[in-house]
Amino acid sequence: MLVTQAASGFEALRILPRETFDLVVVDINMPDINGLELVSFMRRSEAHLNTPIILISTESGERDQARGLAIGANAFLSKPFSADALREMVVGLLMQAGS
Repeated sequence: MLVTQAASGFEALRILPRETFDLVVVDINMPDINGLELVSFMRRSEAHLNTPIILISTESGERDQARGLAIGANAFLSKPFSADALREMVVGLLMQAGS
């Protein structure tokens, strides 16, 4: 399994067109371009239209969660979270996607 990391939303936008990803984990609070904008961009892109996206945030309010899911994230995880919680979510989404 290959993991690619981006330090900012802008860096993620530069990386996305270069590769295909089985799953993307996006933090709402990123420098430059926030996670909601990145998810929206991905859902407008044919190449990433069906890529499973987990949106994470310290903002655990229902408003942020609902907004993220409405623009195309598949799941939402509030910080802090355990490695097991993230692993379960990743495995579940990959199984749904057939990866």
